[in-house]
Amino acid sequence: MNFDQLFKEISAEDIQDNVFTLVEKDFSVITAGREDHYNSMIGSGGGMGVLFKKPVTWCVFRADRYTLELLQKEQTYTLTYFPDEFKEQALFLGSKSGRDSMKMKETKLTAVQTPSGNITFKEGRLIIECKLTQITTPALEDFCTQEARDYINEAYKSVNDHRKYVFGEITRVWVKK
Repeated sequence: MNFDQLFKEISAEDIQDNVFTLVEKDFSVITAGREDHYNSMIGSGGGMGVLFKKPVTWCVFRADRYTLELLQKEQTYTLTYFPDEFKEQALFLGSKSGRDSMKMKETKLTAVQTPSGNITFKEGRLIIECKLTQITTPALEDFCTQEARDYINEAYKSVNDHRKYVFGEITRVWVKK
């Protein structure tokens, strides 16, 4: 089956899911690259909203993530959300680096290309395609509460642990037919 037989396009405003459930419980699989070379990782933070009068997502990446490297190169990425039956496979994508392994060939998920040329998975139930708009690294002094500063101090023990905040304009949204 081709992509259009599996998914239908909706507008960002028509996403029915609760964003807190999507981010905290459902997780996203973030994928960047092209059909001949791509990588995915599990997302563990982020959100959706409006920035520069456009619908956007934002995600948090450790600075050393291979998926972030591919995202910066291609300037596009997908967020894919799965039914619960595929949660174990989604979590597998966060278990090792694609830079050092063949994890994309090891997964039981089936990669498919969107009409825009981005990679996602046919088992997904919600797919959000994004165009990179901004990557920023917040400084400790940018955090206003002690709780946030304590978290950042703990999370940023080495330079590779630093987090990048990635913002992307939502360009297309797909739901399973």
